[in-house]
Amino acid sequence: MNREKAKTELVGHMKVLRAFALSLTRNSAAADDLVQDTVLKAWSNLDKFQEGTNMRAWLFTILRNTFYSERRKAVREVADSDGAMTERLPEKPSHDGRLQLADFRTALAELPPEEREVLTLIGVLQYSYEEAAEVCGVKVGTIKSRLNRGREALAERMGLVEDEAMEMTDSVTHGVVSASNNSR
Repeated sequence: MNREKAKTELVGHMKVLRAFALSLTRNSAAADDLVQDTVLKAWSNLDKFQEGTNMRAWLFTILRNTFYSERRKAVREVADSDGAMTERLPEKPSHDGRLQLADFRTALAELPPEEREVLTLIGVLQYSYEEAAEVCGVKVGTIKSRLNRGREALAERMGLVEDEAMEMTDSVTHGVVSASNNSR
């Protein structure tokens, strides 16, 4: 279905969509949000709509499924409108991540360029061993060796202990230092 024709038909169903949403939510603002979510989902999945079928029924199905999915999700959520529960939760200091990142950058800069390059390719850019080997013009075994030496050197420079739980707030740092990325 071409986009202009779909847009026209979609707009034509807005009033009935809102009425249906209002009957489900019993709240004007929630109904508007539900219609907006429905139209967004429909528009982004327009290629799945089969031309010649009933668009109104398709839209109603999306709206209904979205409504019930949100209700199921809401059951698992805890209402904290006054923020009382949130205030009691411990919060990690915001400076920890910046300090860890600064330590990481310093430690990474001290590594030989070959190790730094491999750590960046695999840990940051998420290259496979084969892709990194191709970029560096070396064998996969050399990549694995440089990666292992680089991670060990980084861990030593950053004072990380092998069995100690890492609380890296920076996912890139965690990806470079973590040995769990070895399974590529």
